[in-house]
Amino acid sequence: MSIHLENIAKHYGRGGRHQALAPLDLDIQQGELIGLLGPSGSGKTTLLRIIAGLEAPDHKPAGRILFGERDVTQLHVRDRRIGFVFQHYALFRHMTVYDNVAFGLTVMPRRQRPSSGEIRARVHRLLEMVQLEKLAGRYPAQLSGGQQQRVSLARSLALRPDVLLLDEPFGALDAKVRQELRRWLRHLHDELNFTSVFVTHDQEEALELSDRVVVMSDGRIEQIDTPEALYRAPANRFVFKFLGDANHLEGEVRDGVLTCGDARLDVDLPDGPEDLLLRPHEVALDTAPRESAHLPVTVTAISPVGAEVRVELAADWLPGPWLATVRHADFERLTLSRGQRLFALPRRWHRFEDSAPAAHDSAALLAG
Repeated sequence: MSIHLENIAKHYGRGGRHQALAPLDLDIQQGELIGLLGPSGSGKTTLLRIIAGLEAPDHKPAGRILFGERDVTQLHVRDRRIGFVFQHYALFRHMTVYDNVAFGLTVMPRRQRPSSGEIRARVHRLLEMVQLEKLAGRYPAQLSGGQQQRVSLARSLALRPDVLLLDEPFGALDAKVRQELRRWLRHLHDELNFTSVFVTHDQEEALELSDRVVVMSDGRIEQIDTPEALYRAPANRFVFKFLGDANHLEGEVRDGVLTCGDARLDVDLPDGPEDLLLRPHEVALDTAPRESAHLPVTVTAISPVGAEVRVELAADWLPGPWLATVRHADFERLTLSRGQRLFALPRRWHRFEDSAPAAHDSAALLAG
């Protein structure tokens, strides 16, 4: 089921003084898994609740919500055929896993309700899909957080909704369980091919799970794109900084050289003040400067965890700490240690003319 939002806005407070959503449009294709990503107060949960019918959009300007060809703008939540998964599970504590999943089917109007045999078959199939068939007789209190969230998801799918909506579904779980459930949900989504929209403030979660990510800020959509395109070609400074760690290199450009205190970097830019941005993986480290880059730094912290080593750097010319991620081979070659003096060598930098959504970026390779 595709979803089309047209001119959707939302204001709260007396006289509508607080804007939660600026008028926005959004098209979601059949079978897509869409992530709504943004900081607190960006409007992502409000947008999800409007899609669900739990909140109504502003009447002025008049907007529309279409599920396929069906206009659901004025429909009650119970008539929209949506499944909703909450952050805190919302399971019935006095019911078993089986009864929780079956609940929505058993309370359907008699004319629409499946037979008891159909209900039983559907519930067992769903429990098998969420890998909980052996726990059908347990109660929520006897399950882990990850298991409870899978029960919540199975209950939402039992009614065969046109659209599945998830509000920070993994927010209450620890990091390892979140990662496992993300992979599991992606696999389940691909198997069943339903249309899903989920809210998260976790950048890694959005980039790993989504077909496309909608980045929001202050009630507006900053950018919609695939995870790869979003990370490689952010539309503006906000998107760049929100999607990961960012190093700042601020200074004055004169005759193709940016200077900041004792630091200097060759740049092909016009004269004037500049603020360049670099990802940690775009910063190499070495024991000597290069002719095109003289950026002295001091190692202040080292975290050799995972596939790369995370190195925190400080320098007199920096307004704040820098981060670099280096390969373990480079870590060993440089024999990195706290207090060590090194030189940062930017492989690539990003420049935005301003912070508006229409800003563009350019990048240049400065060191191999």
